[in-house]
Amino acid sequence: MRTLFLYFCAALAEIAGCYAFWAWLRLERSAFWLLPGIVSLMIFAWLLTRIDVAYAGRSYAAYGAIYIASALLWLWLVEGGRPDRWDLAGVAVCLLGAGIILYGPRAS
Repeated sequence: MRTLFLYFCAALAEIAGCYAFWAWLRLERSAFWLLPGIVSLMIFAWLLTRIDVAYAGRSYAAYGAIYIASALLWLWLVEGGRPDRWDLAGVAVCLLGAGIILYGPRAS
């Protein structure tokens, strides 16, 4: 449960940080958006190091699914777009894959 919480917090930090850059470059917002964006991306990177997994690559691979789910939540809650059935099917496949990566049996 802690792992899932950390992944979602990391995803929120990454999406918020990237959105700050999006707002600056694509929505023509002030360059002051970059400061919280950079801080948010630093928090994202720090949070990923808190995941209790033996290998960084495995942690990042599983994180990808959580990021996709969080990005679709962002699309819906922040940007007002509604995920369609293909978005939901895709994220379900990704989450299943993340579960296999994180919790699959490993040889000793």
